[in-house]
Amino acid sequence: MMLKSVTESFAGMIHGLKVNHLTDGIIRRSKRMILDSLGVGFLGTGTEVFHKVTQYSKIYSSNTSSTVWGRPDFRLPPTYAAFVNGVAVHSMDFDDTWHPATHPSGAVLPVLTALSEALPQTPKFSGLDLLLAFNVGIEVQGRLMHFSKEAKDIPKRFHPPSVVGTLGSAAAASKFLGLSLTKCREALAIAVSHAGAPIANAATQTKPLHIGNAAKHGMEATFLAMLGLQGNKQILDLGSGFGAFYANYSPEDLPSLDSHIWLLDQQDVAFKSFPAHLATHWVADAAAAVRKHLVTPERALFPADHIERIVLRIPDVQYVNRPFPDSEHEARHSFQYVACATLLDGSITVPSFHSQQVNRPQVKELLKKVNLEHPPDNLPSFDTLYCEISITLKDGTTFTERSDTFYGHWRKPLSQEDLRKKFRANASKMLCRDTMESLITVVEKLEDLEDCSVLTRLLKGPSVQDEASKLSSMSSFDHTTLPRFTNI
Repeated sequence: MMLKSVTESFAGMIHGLKVNHLTDGIIRRSKRMILDSLGVGFLGTGTEVFHKVTQYSKIYSSNTSSTVWGRPDFRLPPTYAAFVNGVAVHSMDFDDTWHPATHPSGAVLPVLTALSEALPQTPKFSGLDLLLAFNVGIEVQGRLMHFSKEAKDIPKRFHPPSVVGTLGSAAAASKFLGLSLTKCREALAIAVSHAGAPIANAATQTKPLHIGNAAKHGMEATFLAMLGLQGNKQILDLGSGFGAFYANYSPEDLPSLDSHIWLLDQQDVAFKSFPAHLATHWVADAAAAVRKHLVTPERALFPADHIERIVLRIPDVQYVNRPFPDSEHEARHSFQYVACATLLDGSITVPSFHSQQVNRPQVKELLKKVNLEHPPDNLPSFDTLYCEISITLKDGTTFTERSDTFYGHWRKPLSQEDLRKKFRANASKMLCRDTMESLITVVEKLEDLEDCSVLTRLLKGPSVQDEASKLSSMSSFDHTTLPRFTNI
């Protein structure tokens, strides 16, 4: 008798999970992820990279179309709507982060919002349908990353959302559209051939495309599977299949659905308070603490001229080691910049990464004084890393502070009210207050929503007249500088 393959067990999970498998904890956590992803997505629609990918996507048209978030008069074929909305979510590196390391939501949510309005469905897609498919897409990503020791650390070769996110997208779309077990398996096999992007494109405008492509390619894999395209039936079992992306790849059959435990129930995500690589959040936390020794009621300004040296004791993560960043994307991936900006300004906000902030002379001077150390016990894992910062003054005095967990990490999660505040701040540049509050209400009660069109109508954003006035105000948009956003 032939044993069931790992690939088939994944297809069985995708096909077999039902609404009654969702737990209260899963529903609560995934609704928080959805709200946060929508907020950072709306914010991301003002970025230069979003502008470029939407200009590119306009060359595609179809009789079937879906909403581009915040743009009521701009629709695209569902694959390209998922693409540009996925890019928006990751355009500022402001989206959620999981462990093992990936950004799970951005490759999945844009797929489901695009599909929910593009395809006729009787009865209509419900909020529970969306929640189930969303969580199936998240679960597949997490299960795949647990098959490799390499995946448990901050990545060195492939950017994880481009790998597992593509399969998560295919899984979510397959579940949402009710594919058979066989076609779920084919969608996964096709998606593997669409997966993968190198970490070398981190800290560039291309990195957000990794999530946009994951969303788009997973949906394409699902459509091709529906048309009968076939792939390797053991794609997840083989080192030359999905295992090509990870060292020490050791896949295992999944438990039966009768004993299914969601990974998101066991491991929550982190939500960011500012748009930069997650590892920099420990740096900002430690720098804010040490700054209190140097900025007092008697001395209101940070005494940069009195600093002899700054030492950051952090993990060895090469693509976040950028001593002198010269762009917003490099600054978002720079331990050094986040430390210096926090010391100078007291906190990091959305405008902290605008070019005029990054290129301040006082920042450049302070960056020269930063040294990195990599203690052997400080491993590159979002679950265990820490940051210790020591500042030595020219008179020899040294102050040291350490952050083991920042606010927003799964060990110290954002309150629901602070998550709402983040959403409002991010969405306020595209949505009026009534629409924002309606979206919060709909997402927080998503399991009760009978028709997802209520959600997608809200995602369109302002009226056509309002949009026209915004577009006219953007006519002088300088593509070298991002518009100034609300602080968080």
